[in-house]
Amino acid sequence: MKRASRDVPPPAGPARLQGPEADARPLFFSGGTALRETSRALARRTRHSVHLLTTFDSGGSSAALRRAFAMPAVGDIRNRLLALADAGAVPAPALEFFSARLPADGDPAELRQELMALGQSAHPVWRAMPEDYARAFRLHLGYFLRRMPPTFDPRLASLGNLLLAGGYLRHKRDLTPPIALFSQLLRVRGTVLPTVEESLHLAAELTDGSLVVGQHRFKALPAPVARLLLTVHEPDRGAENGEPAPASATPCRPRLSPVAAEHVRGADLICYPVGSFYSSVLANLLPSGVGLAVARRACPKVFIPNSGHDAELAGLGVAGQAAALLRTLREDAPWARTEELLDFVLVDSRHGRYEGGLGPGTHEELAALGVRVMDRDMVTEAEPGRHDPEAVAATLLEICGCGA
Repeated sequence: MKRASRDVPPPAGPARLQGPEADARPLFFSGGTALRETSRALARRTRHSVHLLTTFDSGGSSAALRRAFAMPAVGDIRNRLLALADAGAVPAPALEFFSARLPADGDPAELRQELMALGQSAHPVWRAMPEDYARAFRLHLGYFLRRMPPTFDPRLASLGNLLLAGGYLRHKRDLTPPIALFSQLLRVRGTVLPTVEESLHLAAELTDGSLVVGQHRFKALPAPVARLLLTVHEPDRGAENGEPAPASATPCRPRLSPVAAEHVRGADLICYPVGSFYSSVLANLLPSGVGLAVARRACPKVFIPNSGHDAELAGLGVAGQAAALLRTLREDAPWARTEELLDFVLVDSRHGRYEGGLGPGTHEELAALGVRVMDRDMVTEAEPGRHDPEAVAATLLEICGCGA
């Protein structure tokens, strides 16, 4: 069994959090791994950050689970649970198991047998784990194993994903109970929720008239995005039979989860953070009810654009990204004023490297939109594509009104 050590959180700081930061409730419409380190920095300052995540990933090991069970992707949820886990309070064997992966190579049939062996209480992996963790993990793994298709491809399968999938199946295709359980077991300092509960895929109509279905295809778009949508259409459907790629996909607008909407109503700050612009950030704003919930919450709203290269942008500058955010949010709330949807674009003009730059033209376009620029040192000087997680966390909590 290969452990994905990059997912294991470092030892946490003191368990006791004090001061105004500890009560701050920043909320993130977040996607993949770009916010992982900032999430860890936030967890050292507040237990109340909220992370609303997309469940539309269609590549890697998530694809195998989604094909097997027609379920939402859970990889980003697992990743964020681990980022917010209290590593000083959770037994190391439990964290290691939740973050472990099976090898990328090897015979799939043999790997399936290894998974079946893991489901037995006599397996050595359970000896070092406290029984309450071992019992919960075996229970959820067992639900997955009893439903595992004989052709399931377990290569690179994340054990944490399999536990979440087992919980999803145990609770009649509901992700909320297993997320709540593993949040408790991992002593998660914050709240992690899917934006929507349906199993959907991300699609884009491009400016050249072509259609792309599947989030995994957004890494190499042949043309800029003209329209982003969610669909029940599955990526590669019919490809195994030699059928051509679809010319269209029926769009759908699921509702923002009621639990997620409740957290938006209690946020001290709403952040559209770093991450792949379309597949991680904008995708989270597509569900019906998002724009309305954001507009009705009176708190600062901040966009942090990517510094460095984002393959999805295809030349779309910071002002264009802000305009796309506003357009998407106004699909729900066409009456909303800009300041009800987006107050600031948070940049680092000294160290950041932004698509299209931050010249006078960008500032003029943002001003025309009614969006202000906030400039802070947040990007690492040696790595302009990487934000300093401590600096980002401190700045966001400052905007929350909690001081520096």
